[in-house]
Amino acid sequence: MGDEGLFGPQKAVNYEKDMQPESPSDSGFFMVCVHQLIFRKGYQAMPQSSQENENAKEPATTVPESRRIRIFDTTLRDGEQSPGASMNLAEKLEVAQALTELGVDVIEAGFPIASPGDFESVKQIAMTVRGSTICGLARCSDKDIDAAWEAVKHAPQARIHVFLATSAIHREFKLRMTPDEIVERAVAGVRRAAKYCDDVEFSPEDGCRTEHDFLCRVVEAAIEAGATTINVPDTVGYTTPNEIFERFTMLRQRVPNMDKAILSTHCHNDLGMAVANSLSAVAAGAGQIECTINGIGERAGNAGLEEVVMALQTRRDYYHCETRIVTKRLVPTSRLVSKTTGLQVQRNKAIVGRNAFAHESGIHQDGMLKERSTYEIMLPEEVGFAKTDLVLGKHSGRAALADRARTLGFTLTSEQLQSVFEQFKHLADKKKEIYDGDIIALVQNQISGAMDQEWALEEYQVTSGTGRTPSVQVTLRHGDTEHTEKVEQGDGPIDAAFWAVEKITGIELICKDFSVRSATLGRDAIGEVNLEVEHKGRSYRGVGVSTDSVESTILAMLNAINRIIGEKT
Repeated sequence: MGDEGLFGPQKAVNYEKDMQPESPSDSGFFMVCVHQLIFRKGYQAMPQSSQENENAKEPATTVPESRRIRIFDTTLRDGEQSPGASMNLAEKLEVAQALTELGVDVIEAGFPIASPGDFESVKQIAMTVRGSTICGLARCSDKDIDAAWEAVKHAPQARIHVFLATSAIHREFKLRMTPDEIVERAVAGVRRAAKYCDDVEFSPEDGCRTEHDFLCRVVEAAIEAGATTINVPDTVGYTTPNEIFERFTMLRQRVPNMDKAILSTHCHNDLGMAVANSLSAVAAGAGQIECTINGIGERAGNAGLEEVVMALQTRRDYYHCETRIVTKRLVPTSRLVSKTTGLQVQRNKAIVGRNAFAHESGIHQDGMLKERSTYEIMLPEEVGFAKTDLVLGKHSGRAALADRARTLGFTLTSEQLQSVFEQFKHLADKKKEIYDGDIIALVQNQISGAMDQEWALEEYQVTSGTGRTPSVQVTLRHGDTEHTEKVEQGDGPIDAAFWAVEKITGIELICKDFSVRSATLGRDAIGEVNLEVEHKGRSYRGVGVSTDSVESTILAMLNAINRIIGEKT
């Protein structure tokens, strides 16, 4: 941001003395005063009617020009930390490409020092994805920062994001460091990162619970050391919209070199206020929002990218802000991330949920038939919903399939397209019509399986019935060798399939979560199995799709097993 934002030119004041309420009961009056300050500087929260303007004591003010808010997506880093949401390299590359096509300004691709796999995925994204700044996260330590740079240096636009906890509770119990030591380490970390690249972000972790005086001191020192973006996280989702508005206002007014950096907000959703807090920070002058697709992330998640973006666009009259997000890509990207992580989007999720533009109430339906805007503040087409579902058949060609896959948010290589096309033709022989959900399931199954296939399904047979012990015979291929196992035990064919796959592969699994859903409507719909298994204390996810639920289960198990083997390798 660095200049006027919503507040006009900065004026240095003693915030603690001149603007802070004298008591907690004065906080409401304080917020009214701050908002009145905004109005006096010529920034209206909402347009006034002509009658209101005529009756106003002061002449109507000019609506300011829009300022652009940077969208910093951390789906691949904070989002992947959601339990069970880990992605392999092929999946991360696919999501990163989708984020670029969505128009995301900065992609936080991962935490390179965390593991060799994380380092490699960040490096590959930096080498292949173009159109967005690629960012790597690092603690304020030399090894972290060096690893982050080695991973992102191949990107035309690279950023290093360093962080260090600053709140009293983190200083005392986690870091066991004094305030002076915190400042010293933060400065050293920013300086080291700044030696590698000009784009350096600094985050005072738990910044929304850090004392005002100390937060100002750390932020000023970080900017002086070379930070070009200052991100103030609500790490534990504790703050409220009023509080974050006050905190960001305070920083802009008290930190003398704040105009040399962009203020950023990163809010968690533990109290369900991540989106509201992010928007409040923007109203207070933040120039960057850190968020994730579908709001996934640690614990209750992060601010949802789709929600903050559409709030800024739909209420542009209020925020006077814009982003470069291609909103028609929101639903396809949401579906891609949902399928990739296995985290389903709730039906009533704002913007991208299945019910977001559905109307059942008779009163609502009547209003919609007369005038759409009576009950819809956005057009479904704006965010990527299609009026009709795709219908393709066995006579459709590769070009039509590739075009629809791209519309649904997927970018396929020629090899991936060929594999999906073969599965598509096989499915088309079984079904009369192929729908969007079928294609999403096929493509995602291909992406999820884009790793070394140590074990693959050749064939299986199952018999089961009332009062009968289930019998399953499974044949798996490992390299050039086929292994067959027949099992007559378990509570049903799926349980028996678990036993058979475990005996053949020699990998024992504890099933923690198992779900079956149809990709489309109809009796011939593809069945998609998502499961979470535990192996030696670690959780892994598997996904499998087929018109047969038992086959879907076996494929999901093998997907998880191949992940386990791939991680060991």
